[in-house]
Amino acid sequence: MTEQITDKLGRPLRDLRISVTDRCNFRCSYCMPKEIFGDDFAFLPKNELLTFDELTRIAAQYAELGIKKIRITGGEPLLRRDLHLLIKQLNGIPGIEDIGLTTNGMLLKKHGKVLYDAGLRRLNISLDALDEVFEEVNGRGIKAETILDQIDYAKTLGFNIKVNMVVQKGMNDHQILAMADYFKKRHITLRFIEFMDVGNDNGWNFDKVLTKTEMIELLQQHFNIAPVLPQYYGEVAKYYEHDNGPTIGFITSVSESFCSSCTRVRLSSEGKIYGCLFASSGFNLKSFVRRGVTDTELKDQLINIWKQRDDRYSDERTAETVKNRQRQKINMNYIGG
Repeated sequence: MTEQITDKLGRPLRDLRISVTDRCNFRCSYCMPKEIFGDDFAFLPKNELLTFDELTRIAAQYAELGIKKIRITGGEPLLRRDLHLLIKQLNGIPGIEDIGLTTNGMLLKKHGKVLYDAGLRRLNISLDALDEVFEEVNGRGIKAETILDQIDYAKTLGFNIKVNMVVQKGMNDHQILAMADYFKKRHITLRFIEFMDVGNDNGWNFDKVLTKTEMIELLQQHFNIAPVLPQYYGEVAKYYEHDNGPTIGFITSVSESFCSSCTRVRLSSEGKIYGCLFASSGFNLKSFVRRGVTDTELKDQLINIWKQRDDRYSDERTAETVKNRQRQKINMNYIGG
């Protein structure tokens, strides 16, 4: 029987995000800028990553505590060897109803078919522009057409696809309308993500944030869109529907915090549990698991971690705290999105 637990703010546990690697083949300026993550950057050795069996064991205990959805992230998760084997294992856990994967899309033609055959059905694909700006953002000179081709291939396999665009004022905000039009015509959901102060290296400040309100004002000049009611408690994106097309979404961590309904726990690529995307520290679950604990001891520890959770960084974020930059946060390549 599934146990129902809540954290200190009364939030239930529903979603598990698993980062399977800290490595990435892109060097996006808002995540892993190449000035910091250079060719000689020391990523985690293989033995520091949780094994697929360890990940499955942890996920199974979380499922008994109410987890329904799992998202696989990175770094770039498709760089983790034999990832389809993990997908197959996770799909066998009772209570898990949905497994998704966030990717930059570069390796979908190489791995998409085997992942689909293993039971993966949902992809979130990152793409921040359709023009040459994308080549600058990804830090590798990869053209947008390359990713669009991968998206088309994944769609033929049957994947449910959402495209994520991180919007930065003065960098790619001129691409909002082009992106909306392109994916509307292809009946693919597009989500606009406000530029967030994740990690310590992306040069974030308020001046670079284009808010949901500003984006909607722009979109409504060219499209007929109307708000859609949330589908479930804790849904992150706020969705709008085209009059004759798919939905578009907005992830508003900066302008409209959703901390009060956050149901997500994050397991980093180095085996630490974090209660928030903006967390400074986490519980070393890898050390705990490799100590030889029983399933009961493991589940009790997961319960304790969640019950002690009081993270609400986006609620507490202010211009002054950001200006001071005193708080060090876990980097995106360890914890995923």
